[in-house]
Amino acid sequence: MALSSADRELAFTPVYQLEELIKQKRLSPVELLDAIFRRIEEINPKLSAYLTLCKEEAFKAAQDAERAVARGDNLGPLHGIPVSIKDLVETKGIRTTFGSAVFRDHIPQTEDGTMLNRLKGAGAIIIGKTNTPECGLAAHTENRLANTRNPWNTNRSPGGSSGGAAAAVAAGISPLAQGSDGGGSIRIPSSLSGVYGIKPTNGRIPLDVHDWGVSHVTCLGPITRNVRDAAMMLNAIAGPDKSDYTCIRTPHPDYLKALDSKMQTLRIAWSLDLGYGVHVDPEVAGAFEKAVKVFESLGHRVEEAAPKTNPPFELWDINANTRYFIPYGFLLEQHPDEITDYLKAYLEIARDSKGIDVAKSWVEVEKIRGTLLNFFEEYDLLLTPTTAVPAFKIGQRDKSLGKGVIDWAFCPFTALFNFSRNPAASVPCGFSSDGLPVGLQIVGRLEDEVTVLQASAALEKACPWADRYPPVS
Repeated sequence: MALSSADRELAFTPVYQLEELIKQKRLSPVELLDAIFRRIEEINPKLSAYLTLCKEEAFKAAQDAERAVARGDNLGPLHGIPVSIKDLVETKGIRTTFGSAVFRDHIPQTEDGTMLNRLKGAGAIIIGKTNTPECGLAAHTENRLANTRNPWNTNRSPGGSSGGAAAAVAAGISPLAQGSDGGGSIRIPSSLSGVYGIKPTNGRIPLDVHDWGVSHVTCLGPITRNVRDAAMMLNAIAGPDKSDYTCIRTPHPDYLKALDSKMQTLRIAWSLDLGYGVHVDPEVAGAFEKAVKVFESLGHRVEEAAPKTNPPFELWDINANTRYFIPYGFLLEQHPDEITDYLKAYLEIARDSKGIDVAKSWVEVEKIRGTLLNFFEEYDLLLTPTTAVPAFKIGQRDKSLGKGVIDWAFCPFTALFNFSRNPAASVPCGFSSDGLPVGLQIVGRLEDEVTVLQASAALEKACPWADRYPPVS
């Protein structure tokens, strides 16, 4: 069945415009949802972006949203907008697999967490769960349930670990997507899939606190087709919550309002390789250098500089992974034949790590945080490529950096800012000669998502990307 041009037009309409159409009664939430699900049915089998769909629940919510519009109720900022949820987030009554065959039948019965409740309270409609590598521990999105493919070239990976979310947004089958980022998992797939993704300051969006605590490197955040949509979603889900003892307790700025204000002249640093000496694909380097020149042309003070830190690859392998061992370590003993090779390898690294090594890793984390605090006293922003290469082939691996199994040679520039906790976004900044997207990473000082968003919007305006659609769309 050929995809409807009207459905396609709706699917790629910016969320901030869809929201106005709904509030003006020119677009029904049911009509919008129907269009999205028709496209999902046609496109998702080619991509495996979704693992689970919530069609019945979504249409019930859309009908409720339509009645609310008809009654003239006060409507939330995301009223009637479909949103996908990464399958690392537990959803009451909806299958949650964590990208693992072990949990293929897991349906949580616990209450939804803060982020989900805030999305629903804003009027968003949950439409499905997007694919992730097993337990989120990879920079691709391949597991024993499905391999997610890149809509720009289905032989290529969308990256990970929010690969299903980014692929769905890029292909026009998820107007908004929730991602999470523990080492680049929002920014990497956003770069490789040609969409916008922002990791806010750690603690800006509350996490669900489990018996084992919360990850000290992971953030939740939006993946969207434009910067303004991301600001809308951030407004809805950010802010203090006492149930998360790690979250920022001060109110967040109005991100939408900030986008409408004039950006000041900034001091911007740029680095092609963060001083690591890693190889960057020449086409990625070319697109990055052009983007840097855009900021120069806008009148900002731009110079080459990078914080003086060691590469964080082995640090992540020890520090972050030992924390993930707390909830997932049992899989190594109880389900060794059912888990992926990469998860098994990481759990073994964590199991065999010594306490003194973990303690030493925290010293390195503290040094990173101090170095970045000092760096951002001198600069407002730091620009790097998001990834070192365009989208790599499904199944392709590169273990040349670090001792773990994450392909740091493909994505060496993101994990540093999970340790430092700085906000960081990936903005599309060009394409390779064979049509694969390239992303620019914009990093800001702690708790300053506003400047990151403003700079992202400035690049978006100078080099528009949202009207370019992938072949699978």
